[in-house]
Amino acid sequence: MQRRRLGRGSIVVSEICMGTMTFGSYCEEDLSARIMDRAYDAGVDFYDTAELYPVPPAEKWVYRTEEFVGRWMKTKPRDSLIVATKVAGPGHGWFRPPVRSGRTALDAHHIRTAVEGSLRRLQTDYIDLYQTHWPDHDYYYEETLQVLDELVEEGKIRYAGCSNETAWGLMKSLWAADKSGLRRFETIQNNFSILCRGFQESLADICQREQVSLLPYSPLAGGVLTGKYNAEVPPAKARFTGYLEGNERSKRIASKYLNSASRAATAELMQLADEVGMSVTTLSVAWSKQFDYVASTIIGATTVEQLEDSLKAADLRLSDEIMRRIDEITEKYPNAVRG
Repeated sequence: MQRRRLGRGSIVVSEICMGTMTFGSYCEEDLSARIMDRAYDAGVDFYDTAELYPVPPAEKWVYRTEEFVGRWMKTKPRDSLIVATKVAGPGHGWFRPPVRSGRTALDAHHIRTAVEGSLRRLQTDYIDLYQTHWPDHDYYYEETLQVLDELVEEGKIRYAGCSNETAWGLMKSLWAADKSGLRRFETIQNNFSILCRGFQESLADICQREQVSLLPYSPLAGGVLTGKYNAEVPPAKARFTGYLEGNERSKRIASKYLNSASRAATAELMQLADEVGMSVTTLSVAWSKQFDYVASTIIGATTVEQLEDSLKAADLRLSDEIMRRIDEITEKYPNAVRG
């Protein structure tokens, strides 16, 4: 499996990253370990988690994912793994996270508290990539970057990154790092898929010019690109099937992914994938890592078998003709998924 550099740092990772957000909710520990074992055996050395996981976020199982990953890590040489996790963003806005009584923030107190908790649950003395899970645009980026810089100096993290960030926020953070002489965010983890291409409108240009690596999450658009939601009766245990029966926040998230445009685009992409002799899953993961600003595409799975089509995208480069045909489809259904 090919490897790519994270930003301008020293870390080089597999071009496919194993995402873990379903471990502890949709997947119990034994299954989670088997999924990670299969990824590891296939050459995946990059694993992404968060203090908030698993999803959907809930007090009844929060922190379980890091605990599962930590116990699994003990079965592998630590230096063979690149481990990323995240601190919850501010709890006073769009979402009240089930950690620290929902009063989270990106200040020194909360970041240090979160790091210590993650180190303990992951059973390691350092985190390779530590990310802010979502931004706080009304707080000083210098304050956030200062404590992250200190944690690098202390050896508790190696590099810092951000997630769910905007073009303004990423440029603001880079400016603040330059102005204050602090270490910058080397990565940005955002929603990016064939059906959700908004990242290309401005953030892609920033990543190319500033050498910040994108770590795309949801390359299958939350499973929409597998085609399972195009069935007359969607699978009962599918993620968005459950979300549609959940609270108002869950229903809003599901509506971003499930709509007539996303289903129509998926149908055409399934036909294209069939013509070129691969699954639409393989096509979608291969597409997401086709761009020079992408370091590693984060895949997910709730069974070992689901991994196989995603892993087939490793070392696969789509032809210019296939990329052109994908563009033609997405031009008919622009941003069918609203990230």
